[in-house]
Amino acid sequence: MTNNYFSYNGQFYHQVRGGAMGSPLTLTISNCYMYFFERQIVNQIRNSGGLYFRYIDDIFITINWPVRHLLKEVDRWNKFDENINLSANIGSIANFLDLSIENRDGQLFTTVYQKPSYEPYYLPFNSIHPLHM
Repeated sequence: MTNNYFSYNGQFYHQVRGGAMGSPLTLTISNCYMYFFERQIVNQIRNSGGLYFRYIDDIFITINWPVRHLLKEVDRWNKFDENINLSANIGSIANFLDLSIENRDGQLFTTVYQKPSYEPYYLPFNSIHPLHM
């Protein structure tokens, strides 16, 4: 998305790239874009007996490849688009969204995961937001 405009504090701004966080249109466009971005990756993972999950722009892949091959593929996937950066988490524990997944001798165990930057925020009752929020 290019050439978006928004106003803040009475000033108008030109957003060169990207869209507003939380905007329904931005979410829809992001999902469509990720669908086309991930097609080749999903086929490759499924053909290798792996699992692929995505929630909006967070991706979780589990596959039994040699480490060197996995890192090579992640590097190749990162060249598909300069705005998307995938990283590899190799080991028996991986965090995805609010979930920590651990592989103990072939059995998966899960616990709740909180990002280190997590801070609970509460909306005061007397805020200007509608009551249904």
